[in-house]
Amino acid sequence: MRLTVEGEPSEVGLCHCRTCQRETGGPYMAYAVFGRDTLRVEGETASWIETTDHRHFCPVCGAPLFATMDGDPTVEVRLGCLDDTGGLDPKFEIWVGRRLPWVAPIPGASQHEGNLP
Repeated sequence: MRLTVEGEPSEVGLCHCRTCQRETGGPYMAYAVFGRDTLRVEGETASWIETTDHRHFCPVCGAPLFATMDGDPTVEVRLGCLDDTGGLDPKFEIWVGRRLPWVAPIPGASQHEGNLP
């Protein structure tokens, strides 16, 4: 399977919520937000739903790929599935109250207790 996105993301951040920790099997989710119309998917994805989030992953290896939200024109692309992440530095962190104690905040990134407004 292959993903491509065009253009620059509107945001790049980290999420420390329990759902993202479970989805990645890691301490946080790193993602970039693009317009949904810029995403091209070749091949089939599998997905699961958390409330209104549709979280897509590779059905072969299980790698997290992207998430869409009902009624939202954007897509959150997981940085780990991109070939080139140059310049995609996180500018914010959300759900920082759930950050694992041994993970340091990203210098210069804004810190938020919940989702961005």
